[in-house]
Amino acid sequence: EQAVAVAGGVIGGILLFVLLGITVYLLWKKICRLFTYEKLINPVKTTNANAIFQDQANSEIQLKSTRSRSVPFIIPPTLHGRDWIHLTNEEKVQEDSDPYTTPQPGPRSSFHSLAGAYVVGTINPDLYKFPEDRSETDFPDGNIGRLWFSIEYEQESERLLVSLIKVRKLQPPADSCSPFVKIYLLPDERSYLQSKTKRKTLNPQFDENFVFQVSSKMLVQRTLKFLVYHVDKQKKHHLLGQVIFPLKNEALTEDNKLVIWRDLEKENLEPPSEHGDIQFSLSYNDYLGRLTVVVLRARGLKLQEESPAVGVYVKVSLMNHNKFIKSKKTAALLGTPNPVYNETFSFKADQTELDTASLSLSVLQSNKGEKTLLLGRVVVGPFMYTRGKELEHWNEMISKPKELVKRWHALSHST
Repeated sequence: EQAVAVAGGVIGGILLFVLLGITVYLLWKKICRLFTYEKLINPVKTTNANAIFQDQANSEIQLKSTRSRSVPFIIPPTLHGRDWIHLTNEEKVQEDSDPYTTPQPGPRSSFHSLAGAYVVGTINPDLYKFPEDRSETDFPDGNIGRLWFSIEYEQESERLLVSLIKVRKLQPPADSCSPFVKIYLLPDERSYLQSKTKRKTLNPQFDENFVFQVSSKMLVQRTLKFLVYHVDKQKKHHLLGQVIFPLKNEALTEDNKLVIWRDLEKENLEPPSEHGDIQFSLSYNDYLGRLTVVVLRARGLKLQEESPAVGVYVKVSLMNHNKFIKSKKTAALLGTPNPVYNETFSFKADQTELDTASLSLSVLQSNKGEKTLLLGRVVVGPFMYTRGKELEHWNEMISKPKELVKRWHALSHST
């Protein structure tokens, strides 16, 4: 009986051990399935599950450390047989007849192959975003408003189409504001087109279209002028600001509709001087040793003869110890006492020369077959040559390197 009991115990133990072994094997198989995957059509070599998890964890840490998340750029298995060479730095795909071979070992993307598709690089989504339009958010200090408009030119009908879009951030003299806009095509200041008045708003939306009849030859001589007004309760008009836009540098066609914005400028309310005034900007780059002059506009010029054949231009000369160094000229604009130029000139000038250098801006009138006439002149420079506003303009330019300093100056006939 004891022998039978011992034999039964041994047999029971063996059976129990076999059952435990089978159970452990089934559990082990089930766990292995969780960490592996199968390809439905063609099997591929699988990597170690622990290595995959470790690399995935590393890639997550690497993603978090970068400023912007990258999107993997993956070659699907069906395209593995193609010649994909040098797609990323030090990353090559094997040129093998077997379309399912894995890439060569070496520097790899942080993303691993998935079902035979492996990563050859990443795409940064930030590079494919449209640039943010900051024209309605970035307003400089002292801004008095910003105006949007569009222009196009119909060659056959010789019509200039102007669309007044909107104005933002107006600074009215009172709490409420009822703005409207007058549009001129200079040099004609006697006629203008006017928008509707928008009631009680600092950000009027106009969306109005205007048409000016002008030949293609004269178009480059013309300048658009926008005057923004506020109407008070007594029906009085108050000028809030203006935009001056020369058309000479614009390629205007029916297929090229330009949408433009400009900051409003305060109009010079002082009456013109005896011989007229000129507005220009000065800037000095101390690193490059470059003196820049931007000739903007003139007003109130006393033309000897008001005729379309009369051209008015500005001659900018760099002097040193009152000796001529170099001069440059603007284009000649025809038949207007208020020309708008917006032309930029640069001169080489060492910083050590600024105490002895000066700039002379002469406004000249030319006519075919006649002698050139001097309409007015202004000199800006150091204390050696100038006083008053001309000296202040020069000193402000030096104290604000690389900034454009803009001012009006009265013209004179002194030499």
